[in-house]
Amino acid sequence: MSKLSRKIADYALWRIVWWASNLISRSLRFRVEGFDRLLDHLATGKGLVLVVWHGRTLLPIYYCRNRGFWAIISLSRDGELQNRVVTRYGYRTIRGSSGKQGARAFLESVRRLQEGATLSVTPDGPKGPDRQVQMGTVLLAQRSGCPVLPIGASAQPRRLLGSWDSYMLPRPFGRAAVVFGEPLWPPGEASGEASEKWTAEIETALREVEQRAEALAKRQVNSLSL
Repeated sequence: MSKLSRKIADYALWRIVWWASNLISRSLRFRVEGFDRLLDHLATGKGLVLVVWHGRTLLPIYYCRNRGFWAIISLSRDGELQNRVVTRYGYRTIRGSSGKQGARAFLESVRRLQEGATLSVTPDGPKGPDRQVQMGTVLLAQRSGCPVLPIGASAQPRRLLGSWDSYMLPRPFGRAAVVFGEPLWPPGEASGEASEKWTAEIETALREVEQRAEALAKRQVNSLSL
């Protein structure tokens, strides 16, 4: 495939992904909990790290759109597709990953957070393991001194793709739930033991908000059948 053909194909693909995700998200009936926790922190003007599992990003991206939040996006071809979609939703992006320009992306992210930005991160991304918080997210919060706020998302009915993260695609006109947890502040000490303990706390918090979102989405569906 020539470069021109690839550019045309990539452009068509991101437009399709954008329109499909937007139409599906607009058709959903949302149930949201804990959004006031996010708003309360935004009112302080301090930086914040939003964390959501890689496979559950679609609903939080849509619900938090057009707020000027930042997101770290990889430099891969898939990352370019994601970059075009999230910028269309009103996000600003920092390009980089653990493999390419990771140090530059990390330092820019720390600077933005210290300036008061809200930064969205997939702590198990970009390649997993699924639902395991990577050290980069922990170091980002510790270096910037900003808290982490876990987000859980679910939808019913939905389709789980066969990707490494079991990416969730809601069915149109279904029920969706997004749950915002309590902010978790990084430990004052920088020891490896403290970092490991805090990593486990983030994973636990993410599991809890995801379980809560699952329950809310199922409850909405069950109430319709009564």
